[in-house]
Amino acid sequence: MNKTVKIYLGLLIVLFIAAVAIEFSQPEPIDWNPTYNEEHSKPYGLKVFREELASIMQGQEIEDIKTTPYQYFDENYNWADSLYNVEGSYMYINRFYSTDDISTQELLDFAAHGNTVFITSGNLPPKLRDSLGVDISYALNRSTKARTWLANPVFRGDSIKVEKGAENAYFSKIDSTRSTVLGYQEFKEKRINFIKVKHHYGYFYLHTQPVVFTNYYLLKDRNYNYIEDVLSYLPEQTVFFDSPNKRGKELGSSSMRYILSQPALRWAWNLALLTLLIFMIFNAKRKQRIVKVIKPLRNTTVEFTRTIGNLYYETKDHQNIIDKKITYFFEKIRNDHYLDTQVLNDQFIKNLALKTGNDKLKVKKLIDLIIHLRSKTVCDEGDLLRLNKAIEEFYNKK
Repeated sequence: MNKTVKIYLGLLIVLFIAAVAIEFSQPEPIDWNPTYNEEHSKPYGLKVFREELASIMQGQEIEDIKTTPYQYFDENYNWADSLYNVEGSYMYINRFYSTDDISTQELLDFAAHGNTVFITSGNLPPKLRDSLGVDISYALNRSTKARTWLANPVFRGDSIKVEKGAENAYFSKIDSTRSTVLGYQEFKEKRINFIKVKHHYGYFYLHTQPVVFTNYYLLKDRNYNYIEDVLSYLPEQTVFFDSPNKRGKELGSSSMRYILSQPALRWAWNLALLTLLIFMIFNAKRKQRIVKVIKPLRNTTVEFTRTIGNLYYETKDHQNIIDKKITYFFEKIRNDHYLDTQVLNDQFIKNLALKTGNDKLKVKKLIDLIIHLRSKTVCDEGDLLRLNKAIEEFYNKK
């Protein structure tokens, strides 16, 4: 180790000790970030709410969902009986609700079977808004102070005064033929912020002020009563709490997340990375050498494929070409969308349509054509052209 490297390492050690001393000598600031995480005791976390949820729901079973709604409820759906193996109320609390159309459709199906969906958020996915006939708007206010209360006179004394973190999101459009207004909020104007929407045999309960469910408000005054009143509309069944701590994020929520959450450890981690970077720079200067340029091999895949295709076509072996196109099509479906292509039933058609974004009728026509061609003893050029056109239309999605 030369003298220059020793000087750099000495400076890094001094900086590290100074940073640790400064961090430990200062009080930890309050984190006001709205995490809506049931494991966080920060002001805008949901730890108090999650711990009290079983009590609020009068002992009903609470189950945390750590996958997407589609993954959870689709796994609990009995296709033979066309019924869900679970029943109860799905619950989501967060500032924003962003999910894909597949999970949104799964929630619509879950409610349609007689279950309940409770969402408190300042926004809703477009597909959900369109399906329920609702819309959410925002009004810009200089003041974040507001009051929120329930429409039922029995609960009128349990209103909440919101001082921080509230956004003026409200329902600017509802379908009055199937919606019931359950609550209001008032910044400067009285607006609807809590509604009940009937969806086939079930209900959606939609609320636009998730901040009132956080630690900051649950620990203030008698705000607990308002939360009890809101959740009293839910049936006495299992609650499926949608957790932001999804599976696959465990690594990020364990050792590394803890290191980055602690200022002193974060400094140590950053300094370690900086030390490694400096070492790599000095080491690279000593060992750097000219890299020989190697010309890449010419890709002849296209020419080879065209030659093989012409040979098949000239021999008029349409049956063989059809078999290979079908085999390649199903192999691509398995690799890209992880679908089992052994059983080509209505469920397979539905899943393929959802995952590819194609119209279900178009997918059904393609699968029916494949089944028909497989059953034929001899296929002609017309069959090949029809199959090729159907597959091209499937990928074009028009």
